[in-house]
Amino acid sequence: MEPAAIALIIIGIMMVLFISEYIPLATTSILACLAMAVFGVIPFTTAFAGFGNDIVFLMAGMITVGNALFETGAAPLMGKKIIGLVGTNEKVFIAALILVAIPISAFLSNTATAAIMLPLAASSIGASGGKLTKKNTYMIVGMAAVTGGGLTLVSSPPQLIAQRILIDGGHEPMGFFDIGMFGLPLFALLLVYALTVGYKLQKKAFNFEEVTDVIGTNCSEVETTPVKYSKAQIIRMVIAVSVLIFCVTAFIREWWSPGVVAMAGAAVCIATKCINQKTAYQKMDWTTLIIFGCSFGFAAGLEQSGAGLMIAQGTITFLGNAVTPWLLCAVLALIAVVLTNFMSSTATAALILPIGVFSAIELGYDVRSVAMAVAIAASIGYATPMATPPMTMTLAGGYRFKDYIKVGGLYNVLAYLLVILLFPLVLNL
Repeated sequence: MEPAAIALIIIGIMMVLFISEYIPLATTSILACLAMAVFGVIPFTTAFAGFGNDIVFLMAGMITVGNALFETGAAPLMGKKIIGLVGTNEKVFIAALILVAIPISAFLSNTATAAIMLPLAASSIGASGGKLTKKNTYMIVGMAAVTGGGLTLVSSPPQLIAQRILIDGGHEPMGFFDIGMFGLPLFALLLVYALTVGYKLQKKAFNFEEVTDVIGTNCSEVETTPVKYSKAQIIRMVIAVSVLIFCVTAFIREWWSPGVVAMAGAAVCIATKCINQKTAYQKMDWTTLIIFGCSFGFAAGLEQSGAGLMIAQGTITFLGNAVTPWLLCAVLALIAVVLTNFMSSTATAALILPIGVFSAIELGYDVRSVAMAVAIAASIGYATPMATPPMTMTLAGGYRFKDYIKVGGLYNVLAYLLVILLFPLVLNL
C-alpha cells in the first residue's frame, strides 16, 4: 500500500479515537505517531521530532511561570485587580479578553499571546468566587489569539510564506495590513459569536466538571479573606511578576526565540523558589505537551507521504480548467481550513500555496489574490485541539476533543463562510 494511503488511514483512525475518547488523547497521539513510523510513512526520528520544537518549550516554560504566579499568591492579587476593572459578569469578561488578546496577537505570535493571556484569565477566574469559569473562557482565549493572527503580515506564518512566494515569483507582494481586510471582520465575528451563540453553546455543550488546571486554580481554592504575606512571600511575588513582564517584553522585542525566553523564565522561578521543582513537574500539563509534540508527526506523515498533496491536486484536477477565480479560491481555502486542523498552519500553507500559485498562473488569474486567500484560510483552525498551538494550550480548561468540534467547529464553519464571501470584495477576482 502507498504511504499516502497509509497516512490517511492512520489519520482517520486517530480521528475516531479522538472523538470517542476510548483511550486518552495523549495515548492516541503517541500511537498515531508510532503507527506512522512502524508502517514506514516517516522515520521514527521524524515522528517524534516535534518534542524538540521551540513552541513545546514555550508552552512548558509559560505553564511553569503561570503556576509560579499562583504558588506565590501573585495571581490571585492580579485577578482581583482585573475583576475590579471589568467585574464578574462573564460575558463582559470574555469580551475584555478578546479585545485584549486580538491586538496583541496582531504583532506578537498567537502562541505567545495565548501563553500570556491564559494565566491572566486564570487569575481572574480564581478570584471571582465561582462567577467566572474556565470552561466558558479558555477556548475563547485560544480562538482570539488565533484570530488576531489574521490582522497583519507578520502575525502568522502563512502570510509570511505567501509573501516570500510572491516576491520570489516576481508577483505583487502584500502590504503590512492587507490581510487585515479579512482579519478585522473575523475579529468582529468572533466577538459576536462568543457573546451570543457561542456562549449559549458552551454552557450547553460543556457539561463536565471543572478541574484544577496547570495555568489556573479552582475557584474554591481561592481565599476570600485577606491574607497577610511575609517579607519572603512578597519578594517571591515580585520576582514572579517580574519574570512574567520580562517574558512579555522579550516576546515583543524578539530578543531570543520564544522557547528560550519561556524556559529562562521558568528556570528563574524555580531557582528563586517561586515554585519548587516537584510542584512544577506535578502541575505540568503533560497532555497538552504530548498532543502538540505529536502533532508534528501527523503533519510530517501527511506532508512527506504525499497524502496532503494528493488531496489538493486531486481537487484541482476535479475542478478542471473552467473553474472561476472565486471558486478556485474557495476550494483552496476549504482544503487549507481542513488540513490546518490536523497539520500546522505553516505546513498547510507551504503545501497549498505553491499549488494555488501554479493554478492561478496556468488559468491566468491574479496570483496575489489566490495567495492571500490560501494564507488567511490556513490561519483559521479552531475545530480541533491540535489545529494551532493556542487551541492546544486551552486543553488546560478540561475540554474533550468533541468540545472543540461542537464550539470551535461551528465557528470554523462561520469563519470560512465569511472569508469566501469577502473574496469578491477584498481580492482582485
